[in-house]
Amino acid sequence: MNLNQVTVAVTDVPRAIAFYTNLGMRLIVKALPHYARFELPQGDATFSVHLADAETIGTGTLVYFESDHLDAWVAELKAKGVGFDEDPQDRSWLWREARLRDPDGNRLVLFHAGDNRKNPPWRLKG
Repeated sequence: MNLNQVTVAVTDVPRAIAFYTNLGMRLIVKALPHYARFELPQGDATFSVHLADAETIGTGTLVYFESDHLDAWVAELKAKGVGFDEDPQDRSWLWREARLRDPDGNRLVLFHAGDNRKNPPWRLKG
């Protein structure tokens, strides 16, 4: 298992881009007005922000865990009694994802993205 990224809800993506680049993160995807993704200065993890209503701030965090064998992993977890909100499915952003919640309701995404995780066709140049 590999921790890929954390995505947090924000009310202003350009403001968030300014803040997180100021912290030293490198912007790699800019899909205004709703999304931005960064590489961290060290390691392989990424960090994302997505646009949300003020009422959902604090409930919009998603934690992503990547596996090269997503469907088998989901099947194994289901066999152990783990419930899923969404079975694995291909997404328009070129990732395959399954979604579930932990016992406290935190939203988790199990996924496989391969090279598209950090190098999607729409990645910013430079």
